[in-house]
Amino acid sequence: MKVDLRDDEGLEVQMAPLIDCVFLLLIFFLVATTLKKINEELPLVLPESKAAIQVQEPDQFIVIAIDENQNIYVDGTPVSIGLLQNDLRARSQATPEMKVRLDVDHAVPFQRVMQLLDILQFEGLKNVGINTHQERFEPLR
Repeated sequence: MKVDLRDDEGLEVQMAPLIDCVFLLLIFFLVATTLKKINEELPLVLPESKAAIQVQEPDQFIVIAIDENQNIYVDGTPVSIGLLQNDLRARSQATPEMKVRLDVDHAVPFQRVMQLLDILQFEGLKNVGINTHQERFEPLR
C-alpha cells in the first residue's frame, strides 16, 4: 500500500496553548511578587557600625523608623506616640514574639530612641533590633 507523504495541509504551531502558558506565567509572577512585604524606604541616614553583621530578616516584623525631624513611622506610615503605643499593644497581644526593627536617623537624640525602647518594653515586645549602615570592616593595626 502506497502512502502519500505529500500532505496538502502544512504543519502549524498551535498558538492557543502557548498563549495559555504565557498568561499562567504572568499570573504566577504577579502573585509571587505581591507576596513579598514591601518596606517603604524613608530617607534616613543610619548610624555606621564597623562590627555590624548582616542577618536575614524574618517574614513578619515591624519596622519603626524615626527621621531627622523626629517623626515616627510604623511600616512607612507616620504615627504619633499615642497611636504607636496603641498599635504596638494590639500587635503584641496578637503575636507576643513579634520582631521589631528600629531604623533611626543618626541625628536623632538618644533620648528619643530610649523613649521608643521604653514603649516597646512596656508593651511586651522584647525582640528588638537596631538597623545600622554597615561600613567596610577594617581592623585596627
